[in-house]
Amino acid sequence: MDQLALLFVLLLGALVSVPVGDRFGVPAPVLMTVFGGMLAVADFVPDVDIPPELILPGLLPPLLYAAVRRTSWRQFAANVRPIFLLAVALVFVTTVCVAFVANAIVPGLPIAAAVALGALIAPPDPVAATSVAGQLGLPRRLVSILEGEGLFNDVTAIVLYHVAIAAVLSRSFSVWQAGLDFVLSAVVALVVGLVLGWGANKLMDLLGDPTLQIGMTLLVPYASYVLAEKLHGSGVLAVLTTALFLAEYATGADDVMTRLAGHTFWDIIDTLVTGVAFGLIGLELHNAIRTAEGRWGELLGWAATVVGVVIVVRLVWLLPATWLTKRLHARRDYDEEIPVSWRETVVMWWSGMRGVASVALALAIPLRTDDGSPFPDRDEIIFIAFGVIIVTLVLQGLTLPWLVRRLGVRADSEREKEFEKELAVRAAKAAKRRLREIEQVEDLPEDLSEQMLRRAFDIGIRISPDMGEEERREAQHQRVGRLKRIRNIQNEMLSAARHEVLAARSEPGADPEIVDRVLRHLDVRSLR
Repeated sequence: MDQLALLFVLLLGALVSVPVGDRFGVPAPVLMTVFGGMLAVADFVPDVDIPPELILPGLLPPLLYAAVRRTSWRQFAANVRPIFLLAVALVFVTTVCVAFVANAIVPGLPIAAAVALGALIAPPDPVAATSVAGQLGLPRRLVSILEGEGLFNDVTAIVLYHVAIAAVLSRSFSVWQAGLDFVLSAVVALVVGLVLGWGANKLMDLLGDPTLQIGMTLLVPYASYVLAEKLHGSGVLAVLTTALFLAEYATGADDVMTRLAGHTFWDIIDTLVTGVAFGLIGLELHNAIRTAEGRWGELLGWAATVVGVVIVVRLVWLLPATWLTKRLHARRDYDEEIPVSWRETVVMWWSGMRGVASVALALAIPLRTDDGSPFPDRDEIIFIAFGVIIVTLVLQGLTLPWLVRRLGVRADSEREKEFEKELAVRAAKAAKRRLREIEQVEDLPEDLSEQMLRRAFDIGIRISPDMGEEERREAQHQRVGRLKRIRNIQNEMLSAARHEVLAARSEPGADPEIVDRVLRHLDVRSLR
């Protein structure tokens, strides 16, 4: 098996892991990690040979963009305090603690290299955490905080990582220079992200066609990351800024095809890239085994110690941080999504799984320093990082569902239904207002006006059947049943039409392009 065949095997595994994980209640990223580990010990599977400088720009931009699409800037702004405590403060604390312990237990490990180790394993993975959390029905406030932490902690960790790596390569370090680099990196990233987001938004309006617009969304994350890195900014923060800008402004309310096709496209990209990334984590088992030959006891002891530090530091930090956030939250005039009990705090603690960013940073460690000497203890750093990733990802990923059930942490379904009902009412009222505006301009027949008024009400009912008054629900239930029957009949008719058009594609003299154009019109009609 060569490298290209291995890539296709990982892509196939990424697709298969989703239904298999759903069937057995195991998160797909965990399955892919185990699958990659199984491939790593097979004799016919080659070593993964990816240039370190291509790993971060190849994997992170699409994963970050896909994750940001599920949230919004306002959600981050509303939860800035808990996200800051986790994404910035906790990353610093974890980095310092890991660096201190690693420097003490690994003979000859320079402090800068120890800081690099701490930085690369400090950030929990947003993809792993949200993939697991999304299947467990956790409260939305916890998912929001985990998403925010997972996205923004990469920014902090990667900047710390680059500062530490630069110190190892040049054998010099300045605290003030590191602080200045951190600030400048963030400023450059924000400017690049906003400028590219604004430019991409204008260009998407110019392109018009949904296919071209979606293609643009695939290019923009890479462009944002690469340009920011070239200007010595944070590529991760630039991608986040661009993605948040486009999520807010790029798609209008009436861009139905762009929105529907975009969701499908990015779901596919997210599934495939996530699967490959976690598969690569498992494949690193081969290099870990090779590094540990003759030194298993020593290396496993180091890895276990660092794993303990990472897990304990997160718990010790979360308990007072959650208490402090609750105290400050009581003085605020608006809702902030925070853990409301010790059970939710424990779930947040156990959700701190490491993953894609950590393995990408570990593999991206340079082979040599500026003077040509080997990077100090590179193999040992990668082995320890791999141990932390495997233990936190597999152990915590497999046991988190049990822990959630044991603690009884569940989403507030009643609150979600109330909010859904509120949105349904607002949607129906907006439709009715627009109908009244049309009636003021056009002289609609009375029967048509009444029919349109019922349809405006149906808009809300289809979103939330509970929004109708009690005395009207039975009648509405019958009406909905009739509409469903009409819809089913219409779908059957459209299906027959599509079959007929597809049959014409294989007829002599048929122009496939025209057939596909007609078929696309029928597909769009089916979405209405």
